[in-house]
Amino acid sequence: MKQRFLALLKSPPIILALAAILAYGLLIPQLGFYWDGLAISWMGYQLGPDALTQYFSTNRPAWGVLYNFLISFIPHTPLPWHIIALFWRWLSSLAFFAVLRQLFPKAEKLALGASLLFLLYPGFNQQSVSFVYGYHFTVYTLFLFSLYTMLRTLRRPSLVLTILGMLASALNLVMGEYFFVLDLIRPVLLWFALAEIPAPKQRIKRGFSAWFPYLIIFAAGVLGRSLVFNNQVYGYSLLDNLKAAPLPALWELTKTILLSMWTTLVSAWGQAFVLPDFVLQGKVTIGIYLFILISLFLFLLSSFKENNTGDNKHQSLTLIIIGLAAMLLAGVPFWLTDLPVTLGFPANRAMLPFIFGSTLVLVGILNLIPRQTLTTILLTLLIAFSAGRQFLWVDEFRRDWRVQKNLFWQLSWRVPALEEDSAILLNEGALKFYADNSLAAPLNWIYAPETTTAKIPYMLFYPRSRFGADGAGLTKNTPLSHDFIASEWNGNSNQMLLVNFDPPGCLHIVDPALDKNNKFIADLLIRDNASFSRPELVLPEGEAVMPALYGEEPNHGWCYYYEKAGLARQFGEWDEVVRLGAQAFNAGDHPNDPTEYFPFIEGYAHTGDWAQAEQLSMSAYRVSKEYMRPMLCPLWEGIEATLPENPKNASFLMDLRATLKCD
Repeated sequence: MKQRFLALLKSPPIILALAAILAYGLLIPQLGFYWDGLAISWMGYQLGPDALTQYFSTNRPAWGVLYNFLISFIPHTPLPWHIIALFWRWLSSLAFFAVLRQLFPKAEKLALGASLLFLLYPGFNQQSVSFVYGYHFTVYTLFLFSLYTMLRTLRRPSLVLTILGMLASALNLVMGEYFFVLDLIRPVLLWFALAEIPAPKQRIKRGFSAWFPYLIIFAAGVLGRSLVFNNQVYGYSLLDNLKAAPLPALWELTKTILLSMWTTLVSAWGQAFVLPDFVLQGKVTIGIYLFILISLFLFLLSSFKENNTGDNKHQSLTLIIIGLAAMLLAGVPFWLTDLPVTLGFPANRAMLPFIFGSTLVLVGILNLIPRQTLTTILLTLLIAFSAGRQFLWVDEFRRDWRVQKNLFWQLSWRVPALEEDSAILLNEGALKFYADNSLAAPLNWIYAPETTTAKIPYMLFYPRSRFGADGAGLTKNTPLSHDFIASEWNGNSNQMLLVNFDPPGCLHIVDPALDKNNKFIADLLIRDNASFSRPELVLPEGEAVMPALYGEEPNHGWCYYYEKAGLARQFGEWDEVVRLGAQAFNAGDHPNDPTEYFPFIEGYAHTGDWAQAEQLSMSAYRVSKEYMRPMLCPLWEGIEATLPENPKNASFLMDLRATLKCD
């Protein structure tokens, strides 16, 4: 019984599942929606199936069909979507294993090692964008399954498998473009799969007959995209360049191809050995990371202890040739459209089709090492470190989701309601895995939860993304718009609320009078354009409704009291500001940004508590006299202008101005 259990534990499906869970699954309950997945899920669940169908109508109509089906019975919570994405990631690696077993029937350990690297490829770090990449790995699995059925039916014909394989191939070509050109790897696979046929002509004839049904499907796919569905988002810029200047275009293409090959084959695997930040990620995360490395290394080392059988040199050359051919095919869609093949987020989505070929080339190179023990150790180390690296990326996504939740909880405290057609201009850098149009989705969900129309009332922009690196596009009284395809927002640059969010500091509504000199705002475009901020867009009546997606309201710490005090200060409710201040300071908490004292300084001043107002002013001043003087002096000028004339007040203010060295 024990031996049967150990045999099951060391079976390829279980090993791949364990590696997938260790790398991607441990933190799943703490993950959220990211990047386009946040916006797409909002459209599907909030705006409805027609909106989702329309959104994908311009580039990937099959997405709308599949998502509308899944949304019909999956709740709008991240957990099930992460489970689905993990399942398809695992299944794609199992399909990859099945393909290699058809090519190398006697080399199970080699196939398993390659499949683990395929599963954990460190050039792609977006597994946690589950709503999007669950779909992509569904398509990847279909593509790999179609390769498996083609190879398997070479020697054991099966009408059922052939039909299923052709259907899977057709779905791959219809459902996406990432693996479209990669479909042409089939004749290369067939050539090596038919190696027992010595005569080249016979081998070509037999291979072509096996490829022909899939070639017909591929040709139909090309015709369909050319004639029926030709409204793709990206144009073929390479063809235009070749027509305009052939030789320079070819030279640039050559450099691009070589750079892409280096990036996907060398730099990508090197990322596996990027160690964690021991200060940022903490003891618990580091402990789990080390556990993954050590346990996976030891477990796989014992699983790989048996040597592969067969001609290692022949296997290696086969793997390298197939891999290089696959990498060249994988790059065609990106080189045609001049899209970058890089390791940065989010552009590393281009790595997806390269995983197939890059894995084969690397395993082929490792397999050339004469000593099998050394090959096994190196392979196992690479797998273990790749799993650890993926876990660390998942942890980054976990922390980014927490920051995003804090952003919107604090916004809901500070802004109970917002005037329609307003835009929020948010500083860049606090969040890593979100685009600004992604964040516009929860903004509308919170402040317009009943919206189901094609016109949405709110938008969120990053300044550089929408107005240029120097903000030159941001001008007064300029019409603004954003087309979500399924919905549209229209507004004006005169109706924007500027927001600075730089944790651990609290969310800060930019004050046009004070914050032009606020050097604690690191984003220069936010600081230099403080005059665009319109705090009056914040309405006192109403209640922001946080979706269940964001969980229970966090404990009321310093930022809660600061946001509520800022709201009360805006509407002159000074007694409320003082009450909130008493709660905040009695709780023993303190600000991470000295400007967070400001609403309380004003509150104490307007209620006559000069000692407390002066104490908080000096606390802020001592943080940095150079930074705080240009803000504290105008702050007190504003307070003085709103207070009734009183000799006692005048004396106090004169002394305070002298202390602060106000001009």
